[in-house]
Amino acid sequence: MSEALLRKPVVCLENVSKIFGSNERATAAVRGVNLQAYPGELILLLGPSGSGKTTLLTLMAGLSQPTAGRTRLFGKFIDDYSPRDLQTLRARRVGFVFQTFLLLDSLTAKENVAMVLRFNGHTEQEGRRRAMALLERFEVGHLADKFPRTMSQGEKQRVAIARALANDAELIIADEPTGSLETRQGLEIIRLLHGQAKDGKTCVIVASHDLRLAEFSDRIFRLEDGRLRVMESGEACAALKIGQGRDSLKGT
Repeated sequence: MSEALLRKPVVCLENVSKIFGSNERATAAVRGVNLQAYPGELILLLGPSGSGKTTLLTLMAGLSQPTAGRTRLFGKFIDDYSPRDLQTLRARRVGFVFQTFLLLDSLTAKENVAMVLRFNGHTEQEGRRRAMALLERFEVGHLADKFPRTMSQGEKQRVAIARALANDAELIIADEPTGSLETRQGLEIIRLLHGQAKDGKTCVIVASHDLRLAEFSDRIFRLEDGRLRVMESGEACAALKIGQGRDSLKGT
């Protein structure tokens, strides 16, 4: 048994389902999912668009409530937290990378990152210094004083990832973190997320179509029609080879 599995889970889903609509219009986005995620591991969620990956991530973070089943976050059921305590918990212990980035348009790149640090007790000077260091780490230091509306999609994505890593979160939830990045930048982000998990204190959960993440992942799951299943190593390797083959064809 790996060292990670000897620790208490950061996230625990117990027969969780999420249904949108009602009666004949009811759609099950997530169906009876059971999952425990531990510090020190990177979990990859694969699945086609519309399979429920984003919905599952929001359930893990307590951003939405399940229709059935229960979610534990840091050892406590989500519905046992007060709304204020849950908001504080997410701000201090969870880092998010959303598909739509959710950067504040009224703040510069540096201010978007520093805001997380200020919320967690850093002084304004320390927050700005650390925010600048993170932006430079992700090769967007030159955008520190720029607003999101002036950035490309890839630049916004790198700023969003810098923000997610700013507070040394114990749980990082990333929805397609490499989707808007060039190949080299995408691989660097994958390595950084893997490094965060390997510090032994952080659990990283990534939903992605990017099969390159497979070789950096401790466990791989596939979500189809709302149902989660474990992908065996051989199956994951085969999928990775197919993906690499497609990439090579694109370059010809």
